Amino acid sequence: MEIRKAHMQDVEGMHALINNYAAQGLMLPRSRNALYEGIREFTVVTENDRLIGCGSLHILWHDLAEIRSLAIDPEYVKGGLGRQLVERLLAEAASLGIPRVFALTYVPDFFARCGFRQASRDELPQKVWKECINCPKFPDCDEIAVVIEVPLPAEKAPTGEALPEKEKEQGKAAG
Repeated sequence: MEIRKAHMQDVEGMHALINNYAAQGLMLPRSRNALYEGIREFTVVTENDRLIGCGSLHILWHDLAEIRSLAIDPEYVKGGLGRQLVERLLAEAASLGIPRVFALTYVPDFFARCGFRQASRDELPQKVWKECINCPKFPDCDEIAVVIEVPLPAEKAPTGEALPEKEKEQGKAAG
């Protein structure tokens, strides 16, 4: 079994897996076009060259990302692959210096076992919800928000500054 970043040839398997769950009302569907455009966000699980899981880390802001399209082949559910995939996505967030990750889900208990806590939608910035306007469930979303604070390596820890000093100085000079 291998967990790795997605490749273009994974899109058909990702599309089938995600849309199988979407047809059951368990997640949002994804078009092939959206998968191709977002391929860099996806991590996949394969076994014997067969795609058996996928998930994406969608970056929303310098300090916030969302886990999306987390799907495991039904034959492999309950085998710990979902947790391994979430751990890989959280490690990716940490390596990028992103201290907070959330998901919108119908299975908050799974995410709780991965260290997430339920969150009020008010805890998440309004900029997150700008993407919801195109959702077929908007404004009556029934998914549950879960959040986790990601431990960052010391060199990735936030300094309290939103912009590097050089960019601040350039902004002052331009203004």
